[in-house]
Amino acid sequence: MKLIIAIIRPEKLADVKRALFQVGVTGMTLSRVSGHGGERDVVQQYRGDTVVLEFHEKVRIEMACSEAFVDRTIQAICDAARTGSVGDGKIFVMPLDHTVRIRTGESDNAALTAVNADEIMRMTQLETPSGRTEDR
Repeated sequence: MKLIIAIIRPEKLADVKRALFQVGVTGMTLSRVSGHGGERDVVQQYRGDTVVLEFHEKVRIEMACSEAFVDRTIQAICDAARTGSVGDGKIFVMPLDHTVRIRTGESDNAALTAVNADEIMRMTQLETPSGRTEDR
């Protein structure tokens, strides 16, 4: 299991969320954050004063994933969040030792599986012309 933390531009949140849902990742926590990376400071006028904005508004997305979902999760975030400009964000992947679903007491991968996992898996598969199904 891995804990994936992505810091992205706020305007890319809808695209990233849609991409994650398409690959079967539905459980996530969102936070509004501000930070400073490679972006330059922005100088603006505010009520007649010059203001230097050192920190930029971002969205932090956290999700716990089983090993089978890690690569597709990272790829979905990169594809949906990339603008090609400085400030697109970062993804951090960390080991996750133990997870417990409070409601049922399930642990580890069982606790990560969505309640509607079967429905999600059907949505993330495409039927090929030969009639076989493949992962998206």
